[in-house]
Amino acid sequence: MTYEERKEQVKSYLGETVKINIDRPLGYVHKKECYSLTYPLNYGYIPGVLGGDGEELDVYLLGVEYPVKEYECKIIGIVHRHNDVEDKLVAAPMGRSFSKDEIKKAVHFQEQYYDSEIETVK
Repeated sequence: MTYEERKEQVKSYLGETVKINIDRPLGYVHKKECYSLTYPLNYGYIPGVLGGDGEELDVYLLGVEYPVKEYECKIIGIVHRHNDVEDKLVAAPMGRSFSKDEIKKAVHFQEQYYDSEIETVK
């Protein structure tokens, strides 16, 4: 997937309603080589949709304060990664919205390791 295709793909989801599967629910501990990372939110993917890394397109789910396995939600933003091969979508329950600053704070646990910027639904 080219850079342009990647950007076009994630932008096409802004404002759309999707069903996501959660593979790292709130509280999930991801053990890395030198440390472990606890997920403060639900994190998953859109089944059957491949992202820039060749794996399913990842989604941060904000506004759901308990672990879930799947969720129907609205895509409210994109985390554009400048130093990686993939971008991340940001979702929220229907009728909920979050500012760029709120999204930035919520995804900082993971995005602190990347040069990224956030785009939201206008």
